[in-house]
Amino acid sequence: MNIAILFGGSSFEHEISIVSAITMKKVLKKSQLTYIFVDANRECYLVDTDKINSKLFSSGAYKKGKKLTLKKGGFFTEGMLGSKQLGFDVLLNLIHGRDGEDGKVASLMEFFDIPYISPRLEASALSYNKLYTKYLAESLGIKTVAYEHLRKNGERKISMGYPVIIKPVRLGSSIGVSIVKNESELDYALDVAFEFDSDVIVEPFLEGVKEYNQAGCLTDTWELSIVEEPYKEEFLDFEKKYMDFARDAQVLAADISDEMKEKIRESFKIIYDPLFRGSIIRCDFFVHEGEVLLNEINPIPGSMANYLFEDFEGMLGRLAKHLPKEPEIKVDYQYIHSIQQAKGKA
Repeated sequence: MNIAILFGGSSFEHEISIVSAITMKKVLKKSQLTYIFVDANRECYLVDTDKINSKLFSSGAYKKGKKLTLKKGGFFTEGMLGSKQLGFDVLLNLIHGRDGEDGKVASLMEFFDIPYISPRLEASALSYNKLYTKYLAESLGIKTVAYEHLRKNGERKISMGYPVIIKPVRLGSSIGVSIVKNESELDYALDVAFEFDSDVIVEPFLEGVKEYNQAGCLTDTWELSIVEEPYKEEFLDFEKKYMDFARDAQVLAADISDEMKEKIRESFKIIYDPLFRGSIIRCDFFVHEGEVLLNEINPIPGSMANYLFEDFEGMLGRLAKHLPKEPEIKVDYQYIHSIQQAKGKA
């Protein structure tokens, strides 16, 4: 199978996307890979798979590659003899943050009729925004951590007790996130968060909470990863998560009861189906006082959470054969013809 890896983008998580894309070369050993880099100016370039490394992008050397144009059916190179289409079976959207997770890529792929693995437009819009994710979970009967919503130009008052966590609404990878232990730290933490977003959510910092990650997708059957208990510090900052995105070796399953594992998996299935069909997502859950709470949805997880699956590459191939398709709409202009005929008779 030939998989096109789309990565980069105009995003605060641009560099993380590069790390994820390079990791795929180590993970997808049986597949032919076609790398498509989207730079900060949203120009697309074909990247030599054999030469891909982080310095290629930081130095700007990627610009020596062929520039690509997006048209009906795929990506094209332009030359003296006209356009030549890149050949691939499916595109894997690996743009983290804005562009990749907010629905722009999904919209373009649908519009230009390109088969792709990624959340569709509605799923992207709801999972990219942490506030909308809360609304989605509530509508599905999935409990989440309590929260308050603050706007950049609004009041800076919260009613919940300290300590709290401040999170920009539209960012991942812990960018702009702070733990606030008392009121004197609140203003500074909000200043940091508002550098990245116009909206933030404030959540209580829960003591004694356990965190578990569940990834998966739906092909002709459920393909669920192990339930992982991630390495826990008080707070995983950007640098620690950045390194985490390069993981390519399978990790061990969490040591939890079958009952708790089933609760987490059932919550994942409710969230995933049908909204996230066609994608591989990871949901991060908290277990607090025996109750399962959705922390967040990772619509394009770092390195696609490959390290949670026994057969990630095989699953990717199976998912490529079970992608949702937009219904075909036939336009026959019957309404316009009827108006024209009526006017002619008049």
